[in-house]
Amino acid sequence: MSMNGMKAMMVMLAAGLVAAPAVQAQQRGGGFRLPPLLMETSAFPDGGIVPLRYTSAGDNVQPAFTFSNAPEGTVSYALILHDIDVAIGGNTGDVLHWMAWNIPASAGGIPEGGLPDGSVQGQNMRGQAGYMGPGAPAGPRYHHYVFELYALNANLDLPADASRDDLLAAMQGKVVAKAAYVGRFRREG
Repeated sequence: MSMNGMKAMMVMLAAGLVAAPAVQAQQRGGGFRLPPLLMETSAFPDGGIVPLRYTSAGDNVQPAFTFSNAPEGTVSYALILHDIDVAIGGNTGDVLHWMAWNIPASAGGIPEGGLPDGSVQGQNMRGQAGYMGPGAPAGPRYHHYVFELYALNANLDLPADASRDDLLAAMQGKVVAKAAYVGRFRREG
């Protein structure tokens, strides 16, 4: 057998050894499960550059998203947008740009610039209820903005001035699926 053939066989063997425990755990009902929930937008590709229109440096318009493949029993959604590239005050916190909850499962997503009836918007890091688009300062690298979507088996009883910690605590035991969508942004100049 050639050296390239040996290398190929070793790679395939190693891949099988790594994948086998995960597949076996999946077959036994344990281990990880791939989440069925999807969130998508036509505004920008997952992992792509957020257009100026959807940033605080532009028009600050909240993009539309569609939600699909929610598990049976999904009653509502919660959505959190944060910039994961910033550490606030030397702690693990980051920049909270937006959060909303009690988005009806029947809506199948959110329209551009608004939310379906019954939804609640919490306060962003500026203390304002509503969407605060990406706004990274000018610099050599992009910031990563993560839209986290939670499918919940209940609505949440939270006031509009609830903190992110309040929202996360209220969701405990109610999350039936989760999805994420990432956009990148930096200011020019």
